[in-house]
Amino acid sequence: MAPESLLVAAVGDIHGRFRRVETWLDALAEARGRPVDLVLAVGDVEAFRHADDHRRKAAKRAMPAEFAEYADGVREMKRPLYFIAGNNEDFEALHDSPEGFQLAPNVHYLGRAGLKELQGLRVGYLSGIHAPRFYEQPLKRPRSLDTAKQAGYFRAPEVEKVAALRDMDLLLVHEWPRGLPQRAQEREVPPPGRTLPSYWIGNPITRRLVETVHPKWVLCGHSHRAFAVSLGGNAARPLSRVACLDQAARPEESVFWMEFQGREVTCAGWGISGQVSWRAGQPWGLGVLPAPLDTEPLGTTGY
Repeated sequence: MAPESLLVAAVGDIHGRFRRVETWLDALAEARGRPVDLVLAVGDVEAFRHADDHRRKAAKRAMPAEFAEYADGVREMKRPLYFIAGNNEDFEALHDSPEGFQLAPNVHYLGRAGLKELQGLRVGYLSGIHAPRFYEQPLKRPRSLDTAKQAGYFRAPEVEKVAALRDMDLLLVHEWPRGLPQRAQEREVPPPGRTLPSYWIGNPITRRLVETVHPKWVLCGHSHRAFAVSLGGNAARPLSRVACLDQAARPEESVFWMEFQGREVTCAGWGISGQVSWRAGQPWGLGVLPAPLDTEPLGTTGY
């Protein structure tokens, strides 16, 4: 019997825009002529119930906060969505379930760090971003704006937990591994109209984690732009393909889909047109990115 085929969609920072993500996934399913089996979100989902929640950053309060419709049963996600935490979340709601839980029908928080088997795939995850001052400090209960902010930083034991894992099909992180632009520059010239991001984007802890665990694929967000690069690819460091996603402002660079046959990706693409930009056996790098629009996304650091 042939291995089961899966269509997996990854989504960049949702920032409360649940309805548009659902619409995009409907369009992707129609374009590919098959259901989307699994949705993975790389943090900053912002499952707040109110747009003016004081725990949201001031820059976010003008954005939608549509999760209440799903939590109250007014709407329901059509496909299972699993997310990690970024650095902008309702951490009070997430704090008591570090191993993850279901927030609403088909909406699942994976947890702070670990591995889960989803639809036969081994999916590792590390929530949050790197803040050196907090890396060795214990996590505090988020009771105020300040303690909510520190909940968005991963800790050393969480990194160690993921570093001990192996045989990983996908690794979800919020913040980029450090050094991706340099790695891309070493291998290829950026396509016309596309510039490399700033060299300082990302953090060294996540980079070391990828080079320790060697996941087949790494998905990340936070810096609000699309990027693609390969890490490793030799006997000492097996190949990891990294896909960085834009925030969910437009689908072309914030939705990345993969079709799996068993545990191997056979083809992948960006956006919701269903057009394939990579097939198994082809190089993975800047050449797989969608053609840039007239303007690059303004955000390059996340917020």
